[in-house]
Amino acid sequence: MATTSSSTCGFSKLHFPLIFTNNISSSTSGFHTRTRVSPIASKPNRIISVSSCLIDSSSVEAVESISSKVKVETCVWNWKGYSIRYQYAGNSGPALVLVHGFGANSDHWRKNIPVLAESHRVFSIDLIGYGYSDKPNPRLVGLQAAVTDPSICKGIVLLNISLRMLHITKQPWFGRPLIRSFQNLLRNTPVGKLFFQTVATKEAVRNILCQCYHDTSQVTEELVDSILLPGLEPGAADVFLEFICYSDGPLPEELLPQVKCPVLVVWGDKDPWEPIELGRAYGNFDLVEDFVALPNVGHCPQDEAPHLVNPLVESFAARHATVKS
Repeated sequence: MATTSSSTCGFSKLHFPLIFTNNISSSTSGFHTRTRVSPIASKPNRIISVSSCLIDSSSVEAVESISSKVKVETCVWNWKGYSIRYQYAGNSGPALVLVHGFGANSDHWRKNIPVLAESHRVFSIDLIGYGYSDKPNPRLVGLQAAVTDPSICKGIVLLNISLRMLHITKQPWFGRPLIRSFQNLLRNTPVGKLFFQTVATKEAVRNILCQCYHDTSQVTEELVDSILLPGLEPGAADVFLEFICYSDGPLPEELLPQVKCPVLVVWGDKDPWEPIELGRAYGNFDLVEDFVALPNVGHCPQDEAPHLVNPLVESFAARHATVKS
């Protein structure tokens, strides 16, 4: 349950994503599924939330049309003395919480919020340290929400999640001292701030996005600005450097066995940063009931291919979310 200060817009109950079929694979004719019974299907009155993405006939034009009609509100939630920016839309239905990835913010869901809000209460948050939320000395958030408090989580949808290839346990023992030295250089010397300045420009952001989007026509000025401008806020450099130097903490493969709700993993098959060949391993966990490959989609499916992602979320929520009357 999330609460707000009296001066901000109100939250209602919200939390993390999920899904319920198995081995969904993509093809030009759609998805082929093998279904099994959800282990939590008999437990009602929980709220679904979406962390970062079935297919029907939704089109790009339909997404744009709906987006122009639905009003999306922007508010501030006071959490432990910090101002957290979030966007919301929709007045009824199960609650969906959309959680962005590294370097992004709630605007990265701008093509999803209006569509999903037609039948859900949708919340998109700027994680602390990102977007227009406060940027205190940074630390981490993740899959852990569903592990820490399973009662608020009906299920989880994961989109192209980080494989954490720079995690210390994934590096050869002889390379670890070098990695630590490099991280200390970025964190504790002017080198880190200089490095940040080279990537905090329009040209650099556009180039990075063109690397991770398979359809580069989706890398618009609006997208570039939505990523860049919050990164120019005070404290953003520290958050950026802390994240790229973060090589400890739990891995997804360590958290997934602890999750008590169904999980859907969705992956753009043209992701150059998190290769689908490695991501498929997440489909083998007991609570992961589906692994969906999105054809010709890169690292950010929700923005590059909302016409594929939005129906996935809607179908998943319809299947698993219940709301108290």
